[in-house]
Amino acid sequence: MAIRPIITLPKDADVLRAVARKVKRIDGSIHSLVEDLIDSMHAAGGVGLAAPQIGVSLKVIVLGIPGVEPLALINPEIVKRSGGRRMMEGCLSVPGYRGEVIRSQRVTAKALGLDGRAIRIRAEDDLLAQALEHEINHVNGIVYIDQVRNPDRFLLLRDLEAED
Repeated sequence: MAIRPIITLPKDADVLRAVARKVKRIDGSIHSLVEDLIDSMHAAGGVGLAAPQIGVSLKVIVLGIPGVEPLALINPEIVKRSGGRRMMEGCLSVPGYRGEVIRSQRVTAKALGLDGRAIRIRAEDDLLAQALEHEINHVNGIVYIDQVRNPDRFLLLRDLEAED
């Protein structure tokens, strides 16, 4: 459908830090929003995108893990998580930076699909688990920089490239 601009911190903090509203009805506008999210995610080279990142305060996320068909989740929430692993992470709404965060090893989330049916997703030790946590945090007003373990290691990508 359309590639929408991805909003960024600090300029758009009010939208990115607000808890998004639940979707009450899955209609054509939600289907269009999902198409725009997928197009925008692909254009930006991301593996996930949440509606607040394009300025829409609704609990809608898309995931685009390489090699897997994009997945849309409506009103997603994490129902179980366990374990922990350190990882460097970035965000399309904080371009050019990466920081070390702790993500769960195992994540179980529930949501509605575009057809309105309940979905339950379990992920373990992979990009899907990380993306689920990251994007669901977005619809709850949490940006990954809130979870950076050591702000002294919050790096510009150009600094990381210089270390290699």
